[in-house]
Amino acid sequence: MKTTLLRIAILATVIFTMNSCSSDSWESADQTAAEQSAKVVDYSYNETELATMDLINEYRVSVGLNALEKINHISFKSEEHDDYMITNKVVNHNDFVSRSENIIKVLGASRVGENIAYNFTTPEAVVAAWLNSPTHKENVVGNFTHFGIAIKADPVTGKKYYTNIFAKI
Repeated sequence: MKTTLLRIAILATVIFTMNSCSSDSWESADQTAAEQSAKVVDYSYNETELATMDLINEYRVSVGLNALEKINHISFKSEEHDDYMITNKVVNHNDFVSRSENIIKVLGASRVGENIAYNFTTPEAVVAAWLNSPTHKENVVGNFTHFGIAIKADPVTGKKYYTNIFAKI
């Protein structure tokens, strides 16, 4: 009898614990997934961003490749990375996997690449630097169909941060 009551008490405790934990975890995971999968449709491009995108497309077309279509969501993800670099005073690809996975999930991309740059003053200068770097040029001429870009100045130093993300959709 004591054994049966003990088993029932343990089973009830396990069931109660599992339900309350899984419910909280499930809601948090569900909210995170919903937030991460939201497609951003609005993005305001500045003149430098548009000029840089035009130069990239002009180069691609000049070597027989397709022009890339801009996608606001990709530019928004690029801007998030610029903000991160400015806030942390770094120039790196930290969290590229997260940006890439988001673009794959939200936009259905099959391939994603990223170029970053720092402290260039003109679109011509940054595009020339990317084309003169074999690894950056690989993205510029890569098998992509879409792209996005964000170029932001550090409000303290005035130096520009660039994030250019490419995707095959």
